[in-house]
Amino acid sequence: VQLQASGGGLVQAGGSLRLSCIDPGRTFSSHVVAWFRQAPGKEREFVAAIRWGTGSTYYADSVKGRFTISRVNAENTVYLQMNSLKPEDTAVYYCGKANGLSKQEREYRSWGQGTQVTVSS
Repeated sequence: VQLQASGGGLVQAGGSLRLSCIDPGRTFSSHVVAWFRQAPGKEREFVAAIRWGTGSTYYADSVKGRFTISRVNAENTVYLQMNSLKPEDTAVYYCGKANGLSKQEREYRSWGQGTQVTVSS
């Protein structure tokens, strides 16, 4: 079952957005859920990850201190709160799940359609 990402949009630099990642199959337990992003002409890159069971979080250096990943068990949802957005954050954001922590795209599966984030300067 593909994950469903939503919450993207157009925002000015310095603004905020909150992305949501829902698993309709309710299989997040014991997995790592991560956000990746892909800008035009670039490879998909790791943004943040969370261990569903422990809540431990991991971030790319480029978003540390600005983005926060969290999960709500009852909603089976992972959120990515993005503050102090910059034009270089513009990309399609995807969520995926893996059996263990990795910053490698190939370790993740169940990618959905992604959600577009555009930050204007």
